[in-house]
Amino acid sequence: MIGMTQHVPPAPPAPQIPATPEVFINRIFAIKTTSKQERTVADNILKAIETKATDVKVTAIIVPNELQGYVLIETPEKLNRIEQLVEKVAHARSVIKGETSLAEVGHFLIPKPVVAGIDEGTIVELIAGPFKGEKAVVKRVDSAKEEITVELYESVVPIPITVRGDNVRVVEKFKDR
Repeated sequence: MIGMTQHVPPAPPAPQIPATPEVFINRIFAIKTTSKQERTVADNILKAIETKATDVKVTAIIVPNELQGYVLIETPEKLNRIEQLVEKVAHARSVIKGETSLAEVGHFLIPKPVVAGIDEGTIVELIAGPFKGEKAVVKRVDSAKEEITVELYESVVPIPITVRGDNVRVVEKFKDR
């Protein structure tokens, strides 16, 4: 075997690993708005995205009623890109530094019952229907149907009236008296 070269077959090519798509982790940012302009800001962000006025990607826009002066957006973008978006949107003031987690804003996504916070004995004002403007005392609360049964405050004969929970405004809580 002297002087003979041994033929070594070439190594098989390395298996091709398919390219995986980029994984985007969505972040939630809070945008400070002008007072009472939360819906306008949300609409303006949506309009900017739909008309391609910006290339910032936004997955969701949340306008919680309980969080006045702020709009929450879910996006895969970083803070500086959201700040660029805010500069282009009317009534948007600034982005709160840092991300917000879903755990922190999750309670805004669960609708609260209309009758939450209304107990028996609470004095309410009817804001719709034939007795609009009348004050009444709550006698029964039906959370499942979101209805309350009231008796008019100044009526001579107490007549129970059942109304939807969103047709009343709380005037005085039972525990306040």
